[in-house]
Amino acid sequence: MKKLVVGIVLISILLSCKDSKEVKIEKTVGVSEKPIVKDSVQKEEEVSDGDLKNDFDILLPRSYRSYEGENPAASLTKAWIDLYEQNGEYYLGKADYKTEKGFDECSGDSLISIIPKNKSIIFMDYPSLKLGKIQSLKINKDKIWPTEKVTYIFNNINYTLRAEGKVLSSEIVSTDDNKEEVFKKVENYKLYLTAGNTSEKLLLTEQSFNDTFVVLLFVGDIDGDGKLDFVFSANRDYEEERVILFLSSKAKSGEAMKRVSEVAVQFDC
Repeated sequence: MKKLVVGIVLISILLSCKDSKEVKIEKTVGVSEKPIVKDSVQKEEEVSDGDLKNDFDILLPRSYRSYEGENPAASLTKAWIDLYEQNGEYYLGKADYKTEKGFDECSGDSLISIIPKNKSIIFMDYPSLKLGKIQSLKINKDKIWPTEKVTYIFNNINYTLRAEGKVLSSEIVSTDDNKEEVFKKVENYKLYLTAGNTSEKLLLTEQSFNDTFVVLLFVGDIDGDGKLDFVFSANRDYEEERVILFLSSKAKSGEAMKRVSEVAVQFDC
């Protein structure tokens, strides 16, 4: 009888220990699942930030490398619209250009160069734009460094660009026109826009630059809606040429403008 009682007690203890271990395992699994969910959310946000699709294509007046027999410059036609400058004024016209074929020693593949007749800024695959002279504003400061603000007034509306970021260093550099200016090395850059009564919105952001910075190329009314549009150069590296177009007519409710198209060309070797 005593042996039977002892056996029952031992079985009860073993079962109790087994249940206790199973509970601990379940808790451990539950804890390990939390960071996995968090990581997956972060990845989705990163993809959505970098996966912006163009409303229409834009091209720059420059050379383009071919990849596997395809070249971006081949898509340009006379139906595209040319945003160009002439004697300090800006115009929209049908694309007037010629192309030349060449060879790129760095990529080991062919090149197609777009050579414009005009002093072109960008070509846009947006044939519904009205041709002719467009309203524009003079750019007095093309680089907006962290802590700086720049305001443009157009049709009685104030457009304020405000920059944030961390300045790592600064130096005096010579420009292409033999002038000197301050250049700053910046990371975690953010550029915000406030227009009229709209709330401040993040216009663009870059985590880092390699001997480059954001430069404002054009301020004016491209789409003819009486509101400002912007064209920015936003090279992330000195071996990249990247341009971003913002149009007000494509903006959603409560926003001043929308990032409608981007083109980035690499010429590293």
